[in-house]
Amino acid sequence: MTPLTFESGRRFTVRVMETYTIGQVAGRSGFPASTLRFYEQHGLLEPVGRTDAGYRLYDDRSLVRLGFIGRAKQLGCSLEEIAALSELWEADDCGPVQARLHELVTARIDDAQRHSAELVAFTAQLQTAAANLGGTPVDGPCGEKCACLTDTGGAGESGSVPVVLGTRGDPAIACTLPVGEIDGRVEDWQAVLDHVRGREQMADGGLRLSLDEDAPLGELARLAVAEQGCCAFFSFAITVDGRGVALEVRAPDDAADLVAAVFGVAA
Repeated sequence: MTPLTFESGRRFTVRVMETYTIGQVAGRSGFPASTLRFYEQHGLLEPVGRTDAGYRLYDDRSLVRLGFIGRAKQLGCSLEEIAALSELWEADDCGPVQARLHELVTARIDDAQRHSAELVAFTAQLQTAAANLGGTPVDGPCGEKCACLTDTGGAGESGSVPVVLGTRGDPAIACTLPVGEIDGRVEDWQAVLDHVRGREQMADGGLRLSLDEDAPLGELARLAVAEQGCCAFFSFAITVDGRGVALEVRAPDDAADLVAAVFGVAA
């Protein structure tokens, strides 16, 4: 700020806008100069002026704007969405900006959950393929019975993609979980099962639990694997198909009461 003195003797302070070169802005914001030029080309950032030599100049508001752009990028917004948000941001009214950003982030949650389910399914397919490929190869050339060509993870006739998290032969109907851990396991299951929006009995006797869009699939997969480890008579699968995401639970007939106690019954 520069102090000025007038003939009357009164002193005034004039605030002079501080400006920065593109290199200084790059250093302060973390965005490389090439990105700043790219943003300028797409209308996201405009210089506030130029030096006598024609170099771009920016101010503190430019730095704040870049912080906002960086935040929008971090939340997965596209270039077009950021451009539209930047127009709202220019009005210096947080309300509409926050409301629109909330809409975009909510949509991203749906996308992330869908991708998470797809990734879990793909991982399970790879694990199944790896297990088959690690076996004894067929004699002679590859054919329909060899692991190189066998479809080990494709969708079934219903179009669902099964994610098998546990398998069973004829294990005893018994739980090996230590008594002191049972209450914690029950609480963990209850937190996940709060996301169940429907139950139906499957033709093979299994129970299908339809999950809402907020279901924590990572936690669900962890619990299913842990449960099958102590209760080997259970088998679990996460399915992703046109009906949505679901957990399928299977167990021998003798364990039907236990399935109902833990996972509920079909409506």
